[in-house]
Amino acid sequence: MLRSYTILRSISDYSSINMPTLSPAPRVEHIALPDGALLEAHSEGSGMPLLLISGLGGTAGFWQPCVNALAPHHQVLRLDQRGIGKSSRGEAPCTIDQLANDCLAVLDHFEIATALVVGHSTGGCITQSLALRHPDRVHACVMSGAWGAPSRHRQELFTVRREMLLHSPVAYASSSVFMGYDTAWLNAHWGVLESAVRNAPITAAAQRVVMERIDALVAYDQSAALSKIKVPRLVLGARDDLIVPAFLQEELHALLPGSDLKLFDYGGHFFPVSRTELFTTTLLEWFRKSLKH
Repeated sequence: MLRSYTILRSISDYSSINMPTLSPAPRVEHIALPDGALLEAHSEGSGMPLLLISGLGGTAGFWQPCVNALAPHHQVLRLDQRGIGKSSRGEAPCTIDQLANDCLAVLDHFEIATALVVGHSTGGCITQSLALRHPDRVHACVMSGAWGAPSRHRQELFTVRREMLLHSPVAYASSSVFMGYDTAWLNAHWGVLESAVRNAPITAAAQRVVMERIDALVAYDQSAALSKIKVPRLVLGARDDLIVPAFLQEELHALLPGSDLKLFDYGGHFFPVSRTELFTTTLLEWFRKSLKH
C-alpha cells in the first residue's frame, strides 16, 4: 500500500516542511525485483521525497556531496542502479525504461506516491521515462547535464568511448574524469582520478554492464514525446561541459515548452560534484518556486 503524500501548495506550507529538522536515521534497504536483481537504495532526511538518479556510472555515491545540503529539507532517495556498486544485475534487458521501472520500485518500497525527481546525464533520460510513463508519480523534475534528442556529437563520442572501454578500460575510466571535471577543480581533487582508475571496469563482466548502459542511452529517443511532460521542469547544464555540451541542454529546453533553463558558467559535466553548493542551492530555490504554483 502506497502512502499518500499531500502536495503542499502554499508558500507557508512548503517553507514549514523545508525548515531543517531532526531527521530520521539514514536507511539502507535492499529491494528484490522480479527478474532477480537486488537493488541497494538509501533514504536520508525528511520532508517532500526527492529521488536522485545518477548517470552512466549509476552509483548512489555520486550524490554523496549533495546529501548534507538536501537532506535537511527533503527525504533524499538514491540507489545503485542494476549491475552497479552493491546492486546485482538481474535478468531483465538493460533499457532506459527498465532503469526507470527500477526507480519506481524504489519509490514503492519506501511507500512514496509522488516525488521530486532529479536525474543527471543518463539519469535525465531515466527521469524523462518516469515522467512520460508515470506522470502521477513525478511532482516536478530536473534534468541535469542531460539531452533530449539524438545528436552526432553524442553518437561520435560514445563510439570512441566504446572502443576505449573494450581495449583500454583504465584509459576509459581516466578519460571520463579528464573530460568530466573542470580543470581547476580536478587539479585540487586528484583523488577522483585515483578512485576512477582503481574502479575501472577491468573484467569482461564489468565491461558488459557498462557497454549495455551505453547502448541503452544511445538508443533512447523520446524527443517527439517530451512536450507531453507537464509537471514543472528545470534543465540544468554547464557551459564548459565536454560530455553533454550546453547546446544539448538548450535543445532539451526547447523540447520542453514552459520549462526553466539554468546554465552554470563552469563546472564540467559533473557539476553536481564540482559545484555542489551552487547546484544544491539552485535545486532548493527552484523547488520552492515550482511548488508555489
